[in-house]
Amino acid sequence: MNDQPDFLVIMTDQHRWDWLGCNGHPVVRTPNIDRIAERGSTFQQYYVASPVCMPNRASFMTGRFPTVHGLRYNGCHLPIEAKTFVDVLRAGGYRTAAIGKSHLQPMIGRRIPPKGDIGPIPEAWDIDESRYTEEQPDRYADIVPHELPRPYYGFDHVDLVTEHGTEAGGHYRQWLRQTYPEVAADPMRGLPHNYTVPQALRPDMPEEAYTTSYIRDRTVDYIRNNAASDQPLFSFISFPDPHHPFNPPGKYWDMYSPDQFEVGPRYADHVTPPPPLASMRADYEVGTPPVARTFSFMAEEQHLKEAMALTAGMITMIDDAVGEIVAALEASGRAGRTVILFTSDHGDYLGDSDLLLKGAWMRDSINRVPLIWSDPALPRQPTRVGSLTSTVDIAPSILARAGLRPYNGMQGQSFLALLDGTQDAPRKDLMVEYNDANARLGYRSPARIRSLVTEDWVLTVAAGEVWGELYDRRRDPQQLDNKWDDPACAETRATLCRRLLDHVIGQMDESPRARHPA
Repeated sequence: MNDQPDFLVIMTDQHRWDWLGCNGHPVVRTPNIDRIAERGSTFQQYYVASPVCMPNRASFMTGRFPTVHGLRYNGCHLPIEAKTFVDVLRAGGYRTAAIGKSHLQPMIGRRIPPKGDIGPIPEAWDIDESRYTEEQPDRYADIVPHELPRPYYGFDHVDLVTEHGTEAGGHYRQWLRQTYPEVAADPMRGLPHNYTVPQALRPDMPEEAYTTSYIRDRTVDYIRNNAASDQPLFSFISFPDPHHPFNPPGKYWDMYSPDQFEVGPRYADHVTPPPPLASMRADYEVGTPPVARTFSFMAEEQHLKEAMALTAGMITMIDDAVGEIVAALEASGRAGRTVILFTSDHGDYLGDSDLLLKGAWMRDSINRVPLIWSDPALPRQPTRVGSLTSTVDIAPSILARAGLRPYNGMQGQSFLALLDGTQDAPRKDLMVEYNDANARLGYRSPARIRSLVTEDWVLTVAAGEVWGELYDRRRDPQQLDNKWDDPACAETRATLCRRLLDHVIGQMDESPRARHPA
């Protein structure tokens, strides 16, 4: 055994910062995740690089922003040529594993038809799409488990779960066909229930057949099988929940009641609703449904509370699984050398301004997510880290803890000095980017949005739009009173726009370095 620590990184999907017991949620129960926080550092202002699954997961893996690493919005892919921090760990002697959701390549199995204005050469880059099919459903149509090319973005061991809920695929679907063939034959089969919120499905399957249980069991097996490894271990455990659809199985379905939850803030609380929010309100009032089930939408109060109750059930199921994973780690004898991280890829409006899911309107509810770092080398007592941190900071932080240097082009900053108190507030601000593939929510073209978050303010600007958003985070933490057009805030707006411009200009890829004088 060498001196490098093991890492166990647990990621959830579409999980708000404030939906953990340790982060103050009054209803949802997460005792096992809370125990990790009790022995580590909980980040209070950790923001995603982008509030969308694929772009932010690629930012987590590379330590780079979507504009730079190239996976700009869902449906693209992280180039195979891209290096990840897991590649660095592997090169530095680590045994690496990914169990659960990856989503670095498309996984839906459908293609978007080409637009009519395509010429004889359709794209500026020559891309071989056949190289990016490893997460597609047809790869998992057979009984024999599909073998991905290794390393897969740095991972030697890969046990994949694609999609969400009862429609999940990948290696999980292959296992389900063998273990629960009657469930696999009709994944959308549901039990009767009285919920009316869209996308509520009560699964007709035992809890042990659900994705959360599958990932739990595969992780426990991996920990046991590698307990005697003479290599340090990096294990990435990624749950597809609590992402919609709203479908916790078994006892988790009715573990919470909608009546336990309160909704707020509401649409009516906004002094001047910004155009994307007003657009969703207009659709809601005339009964226009979202174009796709992944698009955000406005809902009535009962639907919001039902979504909250079912989401809470999915979160508590994950928490129970985390408890068993940590117990297996402790039984393996490696817990004393393992750094545990808990985080999520992005959040969910989940009732914020009467909305559900996520979309092209920037809010803390989708941009701010949990991050817990529990390190056996640090004092085992709960600490709160208040400094601004970003998804791109995780990669350099893990590498620094492993004693390995990052590659050229990594944009994040290690936050290790925040954990032992030797440094405070390395960032005075951070940027969150959002890129859309579709023109919607009142945008005249596919949205290109950038937000700047400081300790005191949050500024949001969309390309080609005459409006913007500016909120005083201290006086208006719910971000209900937009100060963009307030003359008293004109100087603040100008200053923040200049600071945001610095970030935007900085989105040039610094890799590779010049290797020739001219």
